[in-house]
Amino acid sequence: MVFRCLASRFIFRAIDPVFFPQGTPGNAFRGAFGHIFRRIACVPTCQGVKGCDIRDRCAYARIFEPACLDGPSGLADAPRPFVIRAGGLNGRQYEPGDLFSIDVHLFDLHEPVLKYFVLAFSQFAETGLGPGRGRVSLNAVCELNADRTPGRSLFDLTKSGAVGKSLPLELELEPPAQPVSAIRVCFRTPTELRSSGAAAPVENFVALFSRIRDRVSTLRALYGDGPLDIDFRGMAERARAVRTVRSQVQMESVRRRSSRTAQEHPLSGITGEVDYEGDLTEFVPFLEAAYWTGVGKHTVWGNGALESSRP
Repeated sequence: MVFRCLASRFIFRAIDPVFFPQGTPGNAFRGAFGHIFRRIACVPTCQGVKGCDIRDRCAYARIFEPACLDGPSGLADAPRPFVIRAGGLNGRQYEPGDLFSIDVHLFDLHEPVLKYFVLAFSQFAETGLGPGRGRVSLNAVCELNADRTPGRSLFDLTKSGAVGKSLPLELELEPPAQPVSAIRVCFRTPTELRSSGAAAPVENFVALFSRIRDRVSTLRALYGDGPLDIDFRGMAERARAVRTVRSQVQMESVRRRSSRTAQEHPLSGITGEVDYEGDLTEFVPFLEAAYWTGVGKHTVWGNGALESSRP
């Protein structure tokens, strides 16, 4: 029982000065990708995905505006099959010639999603990026290994410019052989959980696990190897026995401004660390998979990024 995803690092070079205000890099990349991708993939007469006659065959619709579904609690809409991790750019400015990178995790194993990202990101040299629309060039793309280190080259502008085939990471979801009775979860980017339509604290382990389980299962069912064959209800009941023994978290308030509607939207959430104790063995693989998928709201532009470790 595995969860597979494609993980890549995109390396850019600044052509103009580029500035990324705090909390905005992921949204800047996500918005720019969607705008360019729609222009590339959609016919000129398209009035929008909702009224599109060829929605089921449109790459843009499948990847950027997937159809609604009757999913588990907290996943009433089909999740997009990617997340952008650009938190390392928060508040940073890059001068011409400087290199910087972001990570992109892809969950659709059936569409050539990586090629769409390379094609769209390559156009930043013309369209620009960030509030000042500074131009950047896409120099290279490499795979990420399971230990999150850079791996095999997939694209290099200085060489052929062809996009290589990415091999998916296989994340084992079976419990480890040795029992685990304590775990620490670090919420790296703002994380907002919802349970039964209401906000849920990250200290509530059953809420955290249930949202991770539902996200991993839904991504796998929609874009990967099919639904998970697990005891959803039984796992949730056993998760209720896990205790929170330490919590050191804070609310981080961030807002984004839509370039399309000019409206502002909150991207706030909890960051910090929480320690849990109990019989955690069967939950550990899902917590490790959540590093790649994220959990909660606004995962597409990098919210809900967490890491787990055994104290």
